[in-house]
Amino acid sequence: MLKNWTNIFIYHIKNNKLFTALNVLGLSIGIAALIFAILYWNDEHSYDQWNPEKDKIYSVMSNLGGGNIWAVSSAIPAPILKSTTSYLDEYCYFRTNYSKQTIQYHGKIELVDKILTAQSSFFSFFPFEFIRGNAKSAIHDRNSIAISEETAIRLFKNENPMGKQVRYAEQIFVVRGVYRLSEKSSVMPAAVTTIIEDDLEKNRESWGLNYGLMLKLKNASDTTVVIKKLDQIFLDENYKKQAKAEGLDLESFIKRYGQPIKAQLLPLTCARLYNGNTAFAEGNANVTFLRILIGLSILILLLSIANYINLATANAVKRAKEVGVRKIVGASKLQIIMQFVFETVLITLFSVLLALVIVELSLPFYNALLNKNLILIGSQFYLQLVLIFILVVFVSGVIPAIYISNFEVLKVLKGNFSRSKSGIWLRNGMLVLQFAIATFFIIGSFIVYQQVNFMAEKDLGFKGAQVIDISFKSKKGKGQFDRYKAVQQELQKISGVEAVSAASFSIGGVENSWAGLHYKTYQEVITQQMGVDFGMLKLLGIHVIKGRDLREEISSDTISNVLLNETAAKTLLEKDPLNKIVNWQDGNYKVVGIVKDFNFFGLENKIGPMIFYHIKAQSWSQSEMHTISVKISSNDMPQTIDNIGKFWKTKVDSEYPFEYDFVDKNFARLYKKYENQRDLFALLNIIVILIAVFGLFALASFSMERRLREIAIRKTLGAETNTLLKGLSQQYVIFCIIGFLIGILPAYLLLQKWLENFAFRIDIPLLPFFTAFVCLMFLTLTIVLAKAYQVTKIDVLRYLKYE
Repeated sequence: MLKNWTNIFIYHIKNNKLFTALNVLGLSIGIAALIFAILYWNDEHSYDQWNPEKDKIYSVMSNLGGGNIWAVSSAIPAPILKSTTSYLDEYCYFRTNYSKQTIQYHGKIELVDKILTAQSSFFSFFPFEFIRGNAKSAIHDRNSIAISEETAIRLFKNENPMGKQVRYAEQIFVVRGVYRLSEKSSVMPAAVTTIIEDDLEKNRESWGLNYGLMLKLKNASDTTVVIKKLDQIFLDENYKKQAKAEGLDLESFIKRYGQPIKAQLLPLTCARLYNGNTAFAEGNANVTFLRILIGLSILILLLSIANYINLATANAVKRAKEVGVRKIVGASKLQIIMQFVFETVLITLFSVLLALVIVELSLPFYNALLNKNLILIGSQFYLQLVLIFILVVFVSGVIPAIYISNFEVLKVLKGNFSRSKSGIWLRNGMLVLQFAIATFFIIGSFIVYQQVNFMAEKDLGFKGAQVIDISFKSKKGKGQFDRYKAVQQELQKISGVEAVSAASFSIGGVENSWAGLHYKTYQEVITQQMGVDFGMLKLLGIHVIKGRDLREEISSDTISNVLLNETAAKTLLEKDPLNKIVNWQDGNYKVVGIVKDFNFFGLENKIGPMIFYHIKAQSWSQSEMHTISVKISSNDMPQTIDNIGKFWKTKVDSEYPFEYDFVDKNFARLYKKYENQRDLFALLNIIVILIAVFGLFALASFSMERRLREIAIRKTLGAETNTLLKGLSQQYVIFCIIGFLIGILPAYLLLQKWLENFAFRIDIPLLPFFTAFVCLMFLTLTIVLAKAYQVTKIDVLRYLKYE
């Protein structure tokens, strides 16, 4: 039986080479698109799954109000929580970002870009496999360092690194452990130290939100009570003490300064897929994009399946007599269904194999687009592939098979089956669905393109095209600000350098700091702290629109004068905020200028309140100076940068490589992921149109070939070619319009939802909808009229000689 089915299948392939090829190619493209999405989905969901403690580990989040939720905490609450409750197993403070510095061993210098500082309990939270030493002793004191296997090979080659001394951050450390990073994790450091302990000691009484904090609970069900306890600690140790110092009761203090910061706990298992700020250095996935990609891939597969069903049911007319004869000789309905399902299994199998080839060949491009390193292996993936195969066979095979098995024998053998309406509604419905999906993709592609272009062209409020940020590493025992001033003087002597300044922040970078700002008795405003040296705002092209900038000749500008941006100034509720006194960092400061709002975090975020002060006004800000900004003349830029590099290597830092980045390019990386989305959407759009074209061409061909005798008769009766073309194409134009009308509503709603990710966004215009309609109509008419014109040139006698 299987041999017979196979022979029939091969016979029909030989007689329908083009349509079989279109079927296989259409299905393979749809399956390949879903395989790509599944690989990406599996990769993002694989983070931390290896961690045996993952269900008990939580990151502490601080809800500052107004939608600002940051994965940072102060040095105060965790020790109190540990000593006063029994819910906590361990806690660990850590820096939320990696450090990029050199590690030296016997004169050999290696630049390592993923160095983490955390408390000694770190390896209890991330129990990596230790190939030398063990997790308990690896970073048990301030002079210990643990390194990854890869770092050990770079530094020591074939030597045993245990007990060896290395130099890092102006200190000597002893290697106490070597661990292996074999699985994906939210933190994957190249080296780990406990330098953070010195900083924690200095800030044991400070409520500044400066650190990441992990908690390991004894029971995962205790999250609610732990959150309540953290909130209570903040209330008791912070608000109540401040209220007492000001002679207020707690209620009056809250009324004056606003609600206290609320704690939240983010499970480690959700950290990678958290759609917001996360404490972990590996960052998080773009969850919205991940879901969109899966949804679009399913739509493409659905389009491929609809295309297959259309072709299968249309082709069934050619096989009507075959089915009729088989029924006459005793074939049951189930046998006929099984035969056609068998054929679908073979076609789907070919499609899956071709899809795997497409994926394997396209993976480098796909990885470059998503900045991933996906590979085509894994038992979970193959299980999902089997499920896709079964789903495609069921939907693509069973529906046409049931339709074919229901042919009426007498009607088929009389030869009038072609006039039956059976299956027409199904094919027409599938064709309308194809048009609707194509409409969605064309509109979506245009709107994503317009939003990304809007982001690229928007005035960001600063000018960074000629400004470079140079990495400026601190030196032990040397004042960072004093070192900077010496470097500034020398840099200004280099030809082509127009201005030099520095700040405790870098536009497009990850460093930022927040603190409460008070004015009179108004509610506290959490404000971003922007420490600057003189001339920094002018260097970046950021305008002071009211009052004045900080000036070197005014001594109070380094002590008690500040500037606010427009957003912060509005919170004072004053018509003229200049010369008003605000309370910030437990001191009073005078507002001497208002800075025009500019984008710092990217266009997804609203511009928050900012306070600008001279770096010397806050001693802690000087240690946060990690970059020096240099504005360069547009004339002979490469030579100027080369001269700066030579000076830097000889006079500033001979150990650390000269690293710089243009400010505008650094900021552009914040929305690079959206450029990738635009490119991927455009690619998917091309795929969808290609599949739709396959389906439309094949269906139009089948449909018109069934009407060849009708066309011959009408030509004999004198019908003109234009009249025939109009009659043959009319139904497809109607289906195109219906599909377009169905597709525009979900396209509008879903894209409006996508645009909500951006604080600065376009309004959805009418142009993409009009363009989508024109594109669809053009493709439809081009394909249908081309095929219709071909069939109107038939030899009339060939189709009428038996009439």
